[in-house]
Amino acid sequence: MKLDDLFLRYFGTDDLDAVSPAVLQAGAERLRVEFGLERDRGRRFGMWALMQMLGVAPDLDVAFKNAADRDAARTLMEMQERAEE
Repeated sequence: MKLDDLFLRYFGTDDLDAVSPAVLQAGAERLRVEFGLERDRGRRFGMWALMQMLGVAPDLDVAFKNAADRDAARTLMEMQERAEE
């Protein structure tokens, strides 16, 4: 799953800086809905990672039933925090 493909699918562009707030909100809502329906663990993780970047990700205990997936998500969150410092 490529990040640019997710941007195109949910926001119609690979440049999120060019997206209006309304388009961003609508795309995030579509992403949340499809995340809830997705059963493939890898795709779910990629979708959650994008939601995390956008600040709309569900809590880990809600998003992932598998402990390994929650651990991977925590690792991603820690990496994002370190990158921001």
